Amino acid sequence: MFEVTRLVHLSSSADAAARAGLIAGLREIAAPAARRVLIESTLPGVRNGGDVLVHLRFDESADWTGPAAEVDALLGRSPVDRVDGAEYQGGTAGFAVPGATGSVYRVLLLRVAPGTPRATIERFEADLLRMPRYLPSIRSWQLSRVTRGTGSSPWTHVWEQEFTDLDGLTGPYLMHPVHWAHVDRWFDPECPEVIVRDRICHSFCVNSPV
Repeated sequence: MFEVTRLVHLSSSADAAARAGLIAGLREIAAPAARRVLIESTLPGVRNGGDVLVHLRFDESADWTGPAAEVDALLGRSPVDRVDGAEYQGGTAGFAVPGATGSVYRVLLLRVAPGTPRATIERFEADLLRMPRYLPSIRSWQLSRVTRGTGSSPWTHVWEQEFTDLDGLTGPYLMHPVHWAHVDRWFDPECPEVIVRDRICHSFCVNSPV
């Protein structure tokens, strides 16, 4: 599968009607070609996560070629201030609990520092993928390496999950020992093992694909 994520940051002048119109326009463009279309307002608590979250899944990259120009054109107009995003091949390191879906979709865009040894990157990826074993609130997850990143940083990874509910993300996930004892060291500038030095985009929304 080929996947596209866009985190849309709206200008301060954007009102509810402008946001609703943008979401409707994006859905209209993406729906005919995409296998999965999730375009929703972000929920309170995102960090550099934008105001509208776009997640699209296609059978192959060629299916994105047509709608890409239309999406970019729409996002290039007011009331959009800026966009962070990534394109990537999905499904290489992921899992879904059979028959289960989560009510909240979360995505993390991050950039591993240039020059990081491959073995170190693989240890970092393994730590991320270890987390769902200890957190039953995660119903599906996927870690992908970015093919093309856009926005405020040249993103290298996309880390996605579906959670049972918002509390499962903001509570057990962020506060669990596996997070602060194993994963946070890769992000903490005071830790010698830090490899994610740029800011991250932590975004989430209601999981209601159309």
